[in-house]
Amino acid sequence: MALRNVSKIVLCCLGLALLTSCGNTIRGIGKDAANTVDATQAAGKSVEKAAN
Repeated sequence: MALRNVSKIVLCCLGLALLTSCGNTIRGIGKDAANTVDATQAAGKSVEKAAN
């Protein structure tokens, strides 16, 4: 019975760790996407200036 309770606690801790890492990954992807948009806009402005 004690082993069963320990197993449940370990599984809960692993689940929380996985959820935390997923949250960090999603936040990082959002930042990368925002940086990509900014870089694309900057490149577009550079091309526009060069064309003029």
